[in-house]
Amino acid sequence: MPPTAIPTTPLGQTGLHVTRICLGTMTFGEQVSEADAHAILDRAVERGVNFLDTAEMYAVPARPETCGATETIIGRWLAARPGMRERIVLATKVAGPSRGMPWIRGEQAGLTKAEIIAACEGSLRRLQTDVIDLYQIHWPARNVPMFGAITFDPAKDKPCASILEQLEAMDALVRAGKVRAIGLSNETPYGVHEFVRLAQQHGLPRVATVQNPYCLINRSFENALDETCYRLGVGLLAYSPLGFGLLTGKYDETGLVHAGPPQGRMALFESMRKQRWGRPEALAAARRYNALAREHGLTPVQLALAFCYHNWRVASTIIGVTSLAQLDACLDAWDVTLSPELLEAIDRIRWEIRDPAQ
Repeated sequence: MPPTAIPTTPLGQTGLHVTRICLGTMTFGEQVSEADAHAILDRAVERGVNFLDTAEMYAVPARPETCGATETIIGRWLAARPGMRERIVLATKVAGPSRGMPWIRGEQAGLTKAEIIAACEGSLRRLQTDVIDLYQIHWPARNVPMFGAITFDPAKDKPCASILEQLEAMDALVRAGKVRAIGLSNETPYGVHEFVRLAQQHGLPRVATVQNPYCLINRSFENALDETCYRLGVGLLAYSPLGFGLLTGKYDETGLVHAGPPQGRMALFESMRKQRWGRPEALAAARRYNALAREHGLTPVQLALAFCYHNWRVASTIIGVTSLAQLDACLDAWDVTLSPELLEAIDRIRWEIRDPAQ
C-alpha cells in the first residue's frame, strides 16, 4: 500500500502553501556529498515534498571552507532540472551576529540593513534563483538566551541593529521582488510579538513563521511561545524533531561518542557533543522516550516524528537526513498517529524530566 500523500498547509498569511514536512539540508556539503544530496532532493520531490530549508552558513558543523556550500549544492540541483524551481517553496536564512564564525560578516556584525541585503544577494547567487520564497533571520541580533542558554542576562547586551531596521531591510527585499515572505528563527515570545507589532505599526512585511527547536526532549516552545504564535498567526517550523539523532535510538546502547556505523553527527563531531543535545540528561531522556516507543510497537523515529507531525502547534516539521533510507523512513512516519494514551505517557515523562535539551 503506497504511503499517504503529505498534505499542505498555508504558510502564515503569505498565500504560499507548503507540505507539512520540510526537507532540511544542513548536512549537504559535510556529511552528504553533492551527488547524494541531489539524489535525496530528487526523492523528496518525487514523494511529494515541496518545501526546502537551508541557510547561508550551512553546512554544519560550520567551517569557513563549507560556508555557503549547501546553498551552492541546491543551486546546482535547481539549475540542472528545468522547471523544478516553480515546484518548490525555497527557504533560506541570514545569519545573525557572529557566534564564533567571523568568516560570515566579521565579529562586529550587527545584522544591519546593508548586511541583510548583501547576505540575501549572496544566497540568491548561490541558489541560482531570482527570488527566495521565505527569508528568515537565523538567530536574533539582540542579546537573547538561545542554543542551550536558558536565562536572560541584560549585562550581555551590546549594540546591534534594531528590529525596525531589520524589518526595513526585509521590506526593501520584498519590494525588489527578491523575497516573497519573511520569517524568524530561534526567537522568543517577545521577539515574535515585537516583529509583528512593528510591522503592523509601520506597514512593513509581517513575519509568517518562526523556526525553533521542537521535539520530545525540547518542548520549550510550549512555554508561552505557542500561545504567541497561535494568537498572532505565525506558523512554527519545528527543527530537530529527532533531537540531533538522540530520538532515533542509535545512541541508546553506545552513547554519543562510539555509535557504530552509520555514524551520526553527535559521534562524528566533538563540537556537537558540547551543545545542548550532548548533555547527559538529554540522552537519558531520549532513552526513556525510545523505550516507550518500543513498548508500543513503534520505532523511536516513528514516535518522535509523529509527535511533531500531527501536533496542532506545528505548521511544518523540518527533517534532516543523510541517506535515501533515512528520508523514506521519515516520510513513511507521516502515516503514524499516536493514541491519547500514548500521548499521556509522553506527557508523564516530560513532567518528570522537563526539557533537558532546551
